[in-house]
Formats: sequence, C-alpha cells, structure tokens
Amino acid sequence: MGTHYQGGAAEVRALDALIKLVRCTSSLQTRLEVGLRAEGFTATQFGTLEALFHLGPLEPCELGPKLLTSRPNVVLLVDHLEERGLVRRKPVEGDRRRVQIELTPLGRRAIQMAFQKHARRVAKELSALSAAEQEQLGRLCKRLGRAESSSSHRQASKDRASVRAKSATERSRPRTDPGLARTVKSPVRGEENIDAL
Repeated sequence: MGTHYQGGAAEVRALDALIKLVRCTSSLQTRLEVGLRAEGFTATQFGTLEALFHLGPLEPCELGPKLLTSRPNVVLLVDHLEERGLVRRKPVEGDRRRVQIELTPLGRRAIQMAFQKHARRVAKELSALSAAEQEQLGRLCKRLGRAESSSSHRQASKDRASVRAKSATERSRPRTDPGLARTVKSPVRGEENIDAL
C-alpha cells in the first residue's frame, strides 16, 4: 500500500518509495531478529559484538556511531554484555580516563558462531533478489543515504560557519554594555565609571 497523499507526481512517487523502503526494512529486520533472539541476543547486542569482532577493540564514543545509538545506550549495552562475560573494559594505555571495549574469549566464540548463522539467514532473505539486483539495491541505498547526509552536512557546515562568523564579530566589538559598568569612589577625584568588562 502506498501513500494516500494527493500531491504532485514527484511527491507521490517519493512517498510511495519511502513507504516501501521503510516497510521492507522493518519486515526484514523483524525476520532476522527472530534468529538473533534464538542465539540469545538483541539486535543491538549482536551489533556490538559484531563490530568488536570485525573492527577490534573500540571506545564507547567510536562504538555508538557504528551502532547508530547514543553513548549512554552503548554504556548500558556494554554493561549487559560484560555481566554475561562476553566483553570487558580495558583502560587505554596512557589515558586512564578512557576505556576500550574488547571481546573476551567467550564473546569471540559466541559471535563467531552467531555471525555465521546470521550471515546465512541474511543470504537466504536476500535471495529473493538476484545477485545483480542485490548489488543494484546496495548502490541505490548508498546513493540515497549519501544524498541526504551530503545535503545535511552542507547545511550543518553553513550553520557552523555562520555561528563562527557571528562569534568572531561579537568578539571584535568592544564590550560597553552600561549594565555591566560599575561606579567606584576614588579618594582623589570623586566618582569614576569603570567598565567591569
């Protein structure tokens, strides 16, 4: 089922495509999560273990963007996985304030087995498309994702430049706000107005 919106052709086409993309993603994710749950993991727990398995030890601030989640959520995920003996926190050499998350031997064995099964399930689910269609889908998703992030990135860059320019202008102005001035009594000349800033 597509959109019920009665707008221009380009808008209706884009909304229909978006609805299909979101529904497809949701349906596929739900089917794949059944297998992950059977292995004893939530999707984010599995994603955490998979990232550590393929990328090696990571700091929470590096792990969050890879999982598309916030740093506080990463901390909670790591707490649960650490309780199960699957990961451990290791201080970063030379900076005791920072930690890296790494797989334990038990965690490495668990993700190796779970990932092999998951990869087979993903291949089975995507077998509805030919190899060429899967490659085309990958290219289209990448292009669509980058188009959004590129325009957002350009806008964010413009916004940051605007803030920097405004901030530089404000720093170059003398601070002569009369509300910040104070009057002090000089024993020699009477009262003088001295700017606090």
